[in-house]
Amino acid sequence: MIRMGNKYTYECTTCSNALDSNAIHYLCPDCSANFPDALPPKGILKTLYNYDSLKHKGMTFGHFKENHWLELLPINDLKSLPNLRVGDTPLYLFRKLAKEELNFDLYLKDDSQNPTFSFKDRASTVVSAFARDNGINTIVTASTGNAGSSLAGICAAQGQKAIVMVPASAPIAKLTQIIMYDATIVPVKGTYDDAFDLSVKATKEFGWYNRNTAFNPLTIEGKKSVSFELFDQLGETVPDRIFVPVGDGVIISGVYKGFEDLLKLGIIDHMPTIVAVQARGSDNMVRNLENDVFQSKPSQTVADSISVDYPRNFYMARDFIKNYKGEWVTVSDEDILEASRKLASTTGLFAEPAAVAAFAGILKYKESSKIPEGSKNVVLLTGSGLKDIKSLEKSLQIPEAIEPGIDELKKLTERNAHEADRRINTNHQ
Repeated sequence: MIRMGNKYTYECTTCSNALDSNAIHYLCPDCSANFPDALPPKGILKTLYNYDSLKHKGMTFGHFKENHWLELLPINDLKSLPNLRVGDTPLYLFRKLAKEELNFDLYLKDDSQNPTFSFKDRASTVVSAFARDNGINTIVTASTGNAGSSLAGICAAQGQKAIVMVPASAPIAKLTQIIMYDATIVPVKGTYDDAFDLSVKATKEFGWYNRNTAFNPLTIEGKKSVSFELFDQLGETVPDRIFVPVGDGVIISGVYKGFEDLLKLGIIDHMPTIVAVQARGSDNMVRNLENDVFQSKPSQTVADSISVDYPRNFYMARDFIKNYKGEWVTVSDEDILEASRKLASTTGLFAEPAAVAAFAGILKYKESSKIPEGSKNVVLLTGSGLKDIKSLEKSLQIPEAIEPGIDELKKLTERNAHEADRRINTNHQ
């Protein structure tokens, strides 16, 4: 029996039926039964709190912050959270890139500073804390790498057992993390979707608690914390735009959900414009936003973490985007690789290709003069560049070794200076 009382309920995003929180729920049982093999799945659950009661108690944003958002999280005790700093990641302000002055404020939210170097720690922390609250020790997930390494690291800190199912093609850096955290790693011959399906079958067979995004509704409750932080870091103001890399649609739903909670509490009076950024080779979310029937095409992009054939949180993300007048844009792999170098060389922040997609998105908006002067614009950088070095190998140019003489060094520095000027001129064109 789950010990949550009436703190929150679940609402099905397909049929609007309510489910209480005194049992573990993944998908709406009615909708998942009526659409058993639907991809993207129907029956995704949204977690709702007693907002009217919280408002009646006069709780301010400062109170929620001081209490580490406990009233807005699906856990009973802050002591159930890991003894690691998850969240509270830096928000950096830039008013120029290289030598180019910007006529808007560019904020970069660096979630590579989380314990396992990705945004996914926000979700893993809440899932792990819920499990600890309720005496659950084994958690399973499917992952292309980041969610798996995140769960593995958080479970290591919590003394819990993590079982991670990954497609055999997942980047070696992420697999290394999973193994070093002493999780059980299960490489699967096939895609992320194959690993996902196997993890769900294992949940039914062995009773393991499942962390899967767009399956376990509590993952969104973890990811929404970034919205609370942004509101706080911006002096309790709402940014004009937030650029979010999108694959499954869970991170963007988490961003929306955090601001929606603040709206329902009367703390803010409007939603920021949230821009969904997808790789052009994996645009199954945004390409279907206006379609009556979902149509998938095989994904192919350097941005491994957002390469998804069937975005499993499609329907919730679509509802958020439509209800709150969100925007969307796609970027090519070439855009992403160029943006990777520009981000690192002009800000000192090194992000993986999936995260850089969001930065490429704001650059595309800037080139199209779609960013109002003086506006506040946030880019979510969701993972460290060290997560996926292989994708960048083709764009790296390491000079040949020189003889240890000063003349050779002069020639090399002159060539480097010429190449740096060429890159700057290219970026301004």
